[in-house]
Amino acid sequence: MRLALPTLPTALFGALTWAFLMGTSAFAKLWMAEWQTPGGIVTVVLLFAAGAALAFPLGLYTARLISLGRSGEVAFAALFACLLAATLGFTAGLYVLQYRSYYAEWHGTPFSVRWFLQFAFTSAGALYQFAILGIRFYFPLGFIALFAAGLWFVRQPR
Repeated sequence: MRLALPTLPTALFGALTWAFLMGTSAFAKLWMAEWQTPGGIVTVVLLFAAGAALAFPLGLYTARLISLGRSGEVAFAALFACLLAATLGFTAGLYVLQYRSYYAEWHGTPFSVRWFLQFAFTSAGALYQFAILGIRFYFPLGFIALFAAGLWFVRQPR
């Protein structure tokens, strides 16, 4: 497991680069959709960038762990799947937190049965909304960046 740990510079530089690329992907989609609210654009771009920054070290570590001593094809597939899952997971998680904080004002007494039900259904609604509306912000630039990251990973020593 220790062999799979990326170096600190690789993890930091990769996280910053991945955050920039995913933020750019979200911005491009918003720009093409001609969004008129600059504040909303900044919020969405920062959400996608933060999710990507958090996801990169975990996605890279998991991909390295899976592909230790394996072929380039396995390495490419591992990074592709792991970075995709981590990026979607972290970004969706941040979206759920933001969504939940907005609706918290109308929820019941904290830690009551009603509150837990409201928390669960608000979170499920946020995940559904992210799956329907949020994933499209990764196309086409995010998908191209994911493919390029896979090619970069194949060239790294394992």
